[in-house]
Amino acid sequence: MIAIVDYGMGNLRSVQKGFEKVGHQAVVSADPDVLRKAQKLVLPGVGAFEDAMAELNRRGLVRPVLEAIGSGKPFLGICLGLQLLFDRSYEHGIHPGLGLFRGEVVRFDLPSQYSVPHMGWNQLLIRRPAPILTGISNGAYVYFVHSYHVLPDDDQLVATVTDYGIHFCSSVWRENVFAVQFHPEKSQSDGLRMLKNFAELP
Repeated sequence: MIAIVDYGMGNLRSVQKGFEKVGHQAVVSADPDVLRKAQKLVLPGVGAFEDAMAELNRRGLVRPVLEAIGSGKPFLGICLGLQLLFDRSYEHGIHPGLGLFRGEVVRFDLPSQYSVPHMGWNQLLIRRPAPILTGISNGAYVYFVHSYHVLPDDDQLVATVTDYGIHFCSSVWRENVFAVQFHPEKSQSDGLRMLKNFAELP
C-alpha cells in the first residue's frame, strides 16, 4: 500500500490520481497507524513551510514519517515535501524542518528578467540516476511552481539540477528517500513514469 500523508496542505487528490493512472492504488490518510502500515510513503505539499510543519506536528505525523524513512520504506517528497526534509527554511522567518538532511531552504535571488515564483516547464539535468528516474531522458521537461529552493550541505544528495538563472537542486536521492521540487503528477508522461517507478520499487 502507498500512503499519501494528509496534513491539510497540498494537492493530495492530484497525486493520488497520478498513481491511479499508472495502475497503482494510493490512500490519502492523516492516521498515524495507516502510515505505519503502509509499504511506501508520499509527502506532497503546497503552501508555507511554517504552516506545514505546524500541521505535521499538530496531527502527530512527524514520528510516523521519520520512522518509515528510518525503517527503509521507499519515501517520496514532492515540492514542499522536499523542502520539509531539510534543517530549516527562511520563508517568512526562520523555521525548523524535519532535519533528515543537512541544509536549508532559501528564496530565489535572481536577475530581474527571472520572475519569482518559478512557474512552468523546465528541464532536469541528471547528476545521479536515481531509481525513480529510470527511463527519463537527461533534459526532460517537468512542471514547477515554487519561490524557494533547497541548498543541501552534501552535494552527493543531489539527483538533478535545473537552470533558472542559477543551477538549483531540483531533486535529491539517498537510499530509500527520493524528493523532487517539481510536480510529477502535473508533468505528463515523464512525471507519471516517475510515479510508476516509485510505486514499483521493491
